Amino acid sequence: MIFYSKLNMKLQVGNVCKTSFFYLCYISAVRKCITTDSCEKLVHSFVTSKLDYCNSLLVNLAKCDINKLQKVQNVAAQIVIRNNFSDATTPLLLSLHWLPIPLRTVCKLMLLTYKCLNGEGPVCHKISSVLL
Repeated sequence: MIFYSKLNMKLQVGNVCKTSFFYLCYISAVRKCITTDSCEKLVHSFVTSKLDYCNSLLVNLAKCDINKLQKVQNVAAQIVIRNNFSDATTPLLLSLHWLPIPLRTVCKLMLLTYKCLNGEGPVCHKISSVLL
């Protein structure tokens, strides 16, 4: 996670977009040779994992930064489905069962909150017991 001195996420979003498009370029180069299932696994491994990393910090992010991340997801969906880049991407996201970025971040945060409230979340060790 990269923080800028003004505590905005522009640098982090820029790096995520840059590396994601780098991987998408290579995935699209081999897309003709692989199945849709294999392509989706590659996209999840190299792109979606970057979009999901620390995504709880992306809640209420500026619209321009959200749009950049959404563009990455839209291109990934178009590569997986092998669709024209001029076509609408919302039906593609629906067919792949992918949530758009704003909903994805809220959903992940709500899931983490649910797990924490029900004892299934990350384990927090008590600092006082370590100091004693």
